[in-house]
Amino acid sequence: MDTAVVGGPPMEPVGVGSSATLGVGIATCDVAEGLAAINRPDVELVIWRRALPLSMQTWLERMDAACLPDLRVLVRPCDLRLALQPHLDDCGMPPGEMRDLLIGDVDDLVSGYSRIARTDLVDVRLERVSHDACWKFHRDCVEARLLTTYRGPTTEWVQPIHAERALREQKRFKGPIEHLRIHDVAIFKGSCAGPGSGIVHRSPPIAGTGRTRLLLCLDKQSAVSPEPWPKGLEHEMLLS
Repeated sequence: MDTAVVGGPPMEPVGVGSSATLGVGIATCDVAEGLAAINRPDVELVIWRRALPLSMQTWLERMDAACLPDLRVLVRPCDLRLALQPHLDDCGMPPGEMRDLLIGDVDDLVSGYSRIARTDLVDVRLERVSHDACWKFHRDCVEARLLTTYRGPTTEWVQPIHAERALREQKRFKGPIEHLRIHDVAIFKGSCAGPGSGIVHRSPPIAGTGRTRLLLCLDKQSAVSPEPWPKGLEHEMLLS
């Protein structure tokens, strides 16, 4: 059985962002299990087209940006909830049903990524972004990275056929730019996945717009990861 379609129908080449068709190496799925397609050698990007409760989106959009988390933790999936709660308390995110939904979704994605990436530790970043972070078109120096946006503009990317021109022209690039939808979950292969790998993408430029994003980014442990939780948390508390 194809691991990309366990529990659901086959992936179909439907439109993403501004493009009517997907390019070579791009796939979509409508169930979480379909994200495992990223482990196929012919897939560079897989996108889970999904929708979270509108009530949670409204709650996040109306929240004071200062109450959005901005955290990084290296954690085992089984410890994610314990590691996340203190950060959400510290930033002032109100407790309740909506916060529980957010934690549950992050928990599910961390567990799923751990299985797909075959890693016991996941580098979790839940970031509050109000500037032009990573605004340049680039390839990530990773094997595979999971991204989803809970609030604000979403990640932009280009079809592989346009990748080199986007890298070369940057802000002058006038070719087609794709974008994830709000709450879509995408796993991008990076340059460490092998020669010729890596989807070219960037963070949406938002400086000066007054908008604040809430972005989840999951990676394998690397040289720039924090110490594993709870040791990393203890070190953070000593510095505060």
